[in-house]
Amino acid sequence: MSVGRDTRVPVVPPVDGRPSSWTILLAFGGLNGTLAAGYGVLFTIVDDYQREYDIGRSQIGIVIGIGFLAGFVSQIVFAPLADRGHARKVVVVGVLVSVTGLLLMAVGTSLLPILIGRIINGLGVGAATPAIRRIVILADPENLGSNLGRLLSADVFGFAMGPAISAVLVGPAGIPSPFVVVSVFALVLLPFVARVKVDETETHLRPKKRLAFDLLRIRPFAGATVLAGVTFIMIGGFDALWSLVHDELGTSEWIANLGITLFALPLVFLGPRGGRLAQTFGPFRLAAIGLFAGGGFLMGYGLLPTGGLIFALAMCHALSDGLTISAAGVAAGMVIPQDRQAGAQGMLGASQALMAGIMAVVTGFVYEEFGRTVAYGVIAGSIFVVTAIGLWLARDAWSLKRPIERIAI
Repeated sequence: MSVGRDTRVPVVPPVDGRPSSWTILLAFGGLNGTLAAGYGVLFTIVDDYQREYDIGRSQIGIVIGIGFLAGFVSQIVFAPLADRGHARKVVVVGVLVSVTGLLLMAVGTSLLPILIGRIINGLGVGAATPAIRRIVILADPENLGSNLGRLLSADVFGFAMGPAISAVLVGPAGIPSPFVVVSVFALVLLPFVARVKVDETETHLRPKKRLAFDLLRIRPFAGATVLAGVTFIMIGGFDALWSLVHDELGTSEWIANLGITLFALPLVFLGPRGGRLAQTFGPFRLAAIGLFAGGGFLMGYGLLPTGGLIFALAMCHALSDGLTISAAGVAAGMVIPQDRQAGAQGMLGASQALMAGIMAVVTGFVYEEFGRTVAYGVIAGSIFVVTAIGLWLARDAWSLKRPIERIAI
């Protein structure tokens, strides 16, 4: 399917009382990042679970993977509800469900309650995240790039910070502490988001379709969905191996913990600039640069001989991701009709959750069997191949630079 050229007139006028840039960053971005942190807190406490609760590494790998799978299903099934006039309700209910799952993981001391809590958490995050993105996209379409850049960078920041939160808190405060802290932050931010005026879809414009698979017929959107997933191949592989590799190389614990924290900071500060760059330079072009560069950085992690050199390379990687990580999300927002935005963002999130879950399980196995270099090589190779597939799907919109004329579905 070919895609039309851009239009200079915003497709959806901003609503009165639309969220300010600071509201988007602090309230919506903060909530999105907190939900994502709930996904990531398990990565650095595998040894703690084994030591305290006698839960094996492979079992925790299943818990991590099934949380992503639950998010995958939830984003496909529940995200379209936000396009049918229920965006605010989906956010509130999704956050409360997510917190319930986190608290169940906090009190669980055996595999079954922790597994159930992870599933509940994944379902809640999967429902809330696309609805939050829809609210932000439609609040100010002229500044879609910078606003979505803030939101998506906060999402990745939170996902990357989850392991750091666990690394800092579990030692002095115990295994339940990171789950409780993330839950408290989510509940504190929720009232600020719930009070923001939401541009709900008018009744006669609400899509009849329950799911959003039909959007994949738009080839540029299918490409954006694939590229969004590649982002989390990269992040999922990075998080899964970071602590293991630094333990293997004998890196000081404070350097390993500082590295994953500093890695996340450029995603916040460069996110809005990266979103604007995606909208003006071209989201598919920017995604290609960022993802191919990311694959190169991952290969470097597998070849460098010391933790200090890996730390230095990771800081360069963080700057690259900060400017490019939001490109796929911006691309999707530019090619999809305004009344299907939540469903579209749900498909992107489902792709991310699925690929992150697969990489979290596969990467750990490859590392244990074949070592660091092969594990990073597998991640990098996956990034190169899947990115090429996404760009081929999006080839009709390669030169897209501003919001294009919406396509009727």
